Amino acid sequence: MATNNDEYKFDSVDLIFYLWDRKRPIIMLTTIAAVVSIIVALVVPVKYKSEVILFPTASSSVSYDLLSVNLSKKDILKLGEDEEVEQMLQVLQSDEIRDRIIAKYQLMDHYKIDSNSRYPKTNLYKKFAKNIIFTPTKFLSVKITVLDQNAQMAADIANDISNLVDTVRISMQKERALEALNLVTIEYMLVQNRIQKLEDSLRVFNSMGLIHFEGQVERLTEAYGNALIEGNKSAADRIQNQLNLFAKYSGILITMQQNIYQEKNLLSNLQSKYSEAIVDATQKLPTKFVVNKAIKAEKKSYPIRWLIVVLSTFSTFILTVLLLVVYESVVKRMNEIKAQDAK
Repeated sequence: MATNNDEYKFDSVDLIFYLWDRKRPIIMLTTIAAVVSIIVALVVPVKYKSEVILFPTASSSVSYDLLSVNLSKKDILKLGEDEEVEQMLQVLQSDEIRDRIIAKYQLMDHYKIDSNSRYPKTNLYKKFAKNIIFTPTKFLSVKITVLDQNAQMAADIANDISNLVDTVRISMQKERALEALNLVTIEYMLVQNRIQKLEDSLRVFNSMGLIHFEGQVERLTEAYGNALIEGNKSAADRIQNQLNLFAKYSGILITMQQNIYQEKNLLSNLQSKYSEAIVDATQKLPTKFVVNKAIKAEKKSYPIRWLIVVLSTFSTFILTVLLLVVYESVVKRMNEIKAQDAK
């Protein structure tokens, strides 16, 4: 029995012959693509890249770190962790930083965006997001990348954004710290006023000779006994009157002294909180560590012209071959259908 050896086998030689037979359309389209990609690569504006690397600080109250006696407190020199990295990214992406950079560098004009167009701000923000990128790194730092046609401007924008991180974060913290300082100050003044009123009232009792209940009563009782023994009636009467005053006002006097003691303890605690609130409201410690500042790039980062030309030309070559294969398969199938219909 004969073996059928006429099965079609497509190998590399067949591919070479296939491409050779169709070399004209392939070469023509590939050449056109190469020329167009060269023109596009030459027309695409050059961009320079500058980068800043930042580490966030550990987020904690400066007053807590500096003034509080707490063994578990955070170190103000400690680097931040995932939470602080996310917070820094949110600050970097804030409207305040974006709008300040846009205003300072007049990016509407720099990016050649028509302010009278339908969506000028939308186009500006898209351009901003495309050219200014914030990315977290695996080392718990944040990278600010700026692309611009002006190498010096790219470096300046990156460094200004880095500086604005502290400005924005400190402003946010200070707003809250000032509110806290105001509340502590009000409470501090109230406690001082209460102490002043209590001490004024206490001075009235002091003027009556009522100073310290337990000590005075003990001494007066002893003196009263001695006066009776000595038969000194006038002295005994004076001491008795003093003892009667203590008996009448002792409850009020003791309560007042206890209140003053409690209020002074509260005032002492408030004094500590007041000092902490002042530090928080006035501190300007950096909220980041700058690892690398941006410098003016010496050579362009974009576009890589040869890569554009190579990728465009190769992609066109592959696409042309695929389209030829599809086209010939469709034509062949249509001819088979016509032949069957003719029978």
